[in-house]
Amino acid sequence: MNSVTYRRLTEEDLAIFIEMRITQLREEGAKDDVDLRPALNDYYRRHLNDGTFVSWLALDGEKIVGTSGMSFVEKPPYFGCPSGKIGLISSMYTDPSYRRRGIAKDLLTKVMDDARKYGCGAIQITASDMGVKLYTACGFVHNGNFMQYNL
Repeated sequence: MNSVTYRRLTEEDLAIFIEMRITQLREEGAKDDVDLRPALNDYYRRHLNDGTFVSWLALDGEKIVGTSGMSFVEKPPYFGCPSGKIGLISSMYTDPSYRRRGIAKDLLTKVMDDARKYGCGAIQITASDMGVKLYTACGFVHNGNFMQYNL
């Protein structure tokens, strides 16, 4: 096996990236009742172009074996985040045959560095059961007040 290398996501990678995102959502138990491909393609193209979405890929040769993603949003500043700039992690996925090799940690470190450069004061994620250990080891703490209302 080749050693894993890392590079940024480009628009040319989007078809594979989107399929890996859908696989990730299914693994996490999401109900597959709508074709997300058009909406994901639109989102990633717009936000890659305006710099409010960044992603790193892990590759074994030419094969993408891991993905990461961070969306940058801005909220009114608050004491825990005086800049108001927040990184939202998504699309953290590693091919099952490549797991437990540090790839997810490497990818997470890269998008966290991007968040620092962007000026984020906080990073948030809704972690899968599988990811909680990784995020806790990297210093993330639970916020038990997170709630969501679906419109």
